[in-house]
Amino acid sequence: MLDDALRSNRLPAAPGVGYKPQHFAQILEQAQPVAWLEIHAENYMGDGGRPLAQLRHLSEDFPISVHGVGLSIGGEGPLDPDHLTRLKHLISWLKPASFSEHLAWSTHDTHFFNDLLPLPYTDATLARVCAHIDQVQDTVGRQMLLENPSSYLAFEESTWSEPDFLREISQRTGCGLLLDVNNVFVSATNLDFSPQGYIDAYPLEKVGEIHLGGHDEDEDDHGHPLLIDSHGREVVDPVWTLLDYVLDRSGPKPVLVEWDTDVPDWPVLRAEAERAQVALDRVPA
Repeated sequence: MLDDALRSNRLPAAPGVGYKPQHFAQILEQAQPVAWLEIHAENYMGDGGRPLAQLRHLSEDFPISVHGVGLSIGGEGPLDPDHLTRLKHLISWLKPASFSEHLAWSTHDTHFFNDLLPLPYTDATLARVCAHIDQVQDTVGRQMLLENPSSYLAFEESTWSEPDFLREISQRTGCGLLLDVNNVFVSATNLDFSPQGYIDAYPLEKVGEIHLGGHDEDEDDHGHPLLIDSHGREVVDPVWTLLDYVLDRSGPKPVLVEWDTDVPDWPVLRAEAERAQVALDRVPA
């Protein structure tokens, strides 16, 4: 169990955006364009160069959230010690306001897959994920947040619901949770369950950060709707509505807009953050 002294999420209950280098000048030129920024850890694990110089500069003015995409928390094998070392170095000098990773796996033996793959919710995977989270938190010396995945299939062997699985992980390890509202909507559509029912069962008191993003629409082989978590377009209205449902129950939280592919010009991304602020303004403190 994580020591209380290491719980250090310090993001404001305000909108943030995923930082992209092409927006660097505009972020600095505009007065208070957003409240905070998120980076992907793996993009800043080098020893120098322009990316780190820009990040150091931004960290003087903005709280930074570090979001990992490559630890493979749910993988069957051990965590990569070199990756953990680089992550520890980044967090040690940057001292981010928040650090998070995904409930997913992306490695097998020596192979790394460029995707975040699902896992069954069983007692065995629960124990493995908890052990990995304990190792990460002990290594970096602080609490991490764990993000719910977007799902395209369900496992017959699962014996836990996803909200209960995440609640148990948090209770055993002391980690916080990152609630991706778009992922809930995508999974609910693909697996035919109620997104509001999912939120009702979710441990919102453990949430340190909320994510929003865009998704693409497709169909499966039977003609049923299939949503793909692409992070390549604006957030759709039903996801904004689901965010309102979450905030009505959780109170104000840090809300991030993710846009990682087909990245738009800064005014488009900033407009999404402004819409998140409108949602937050409706919520009593």
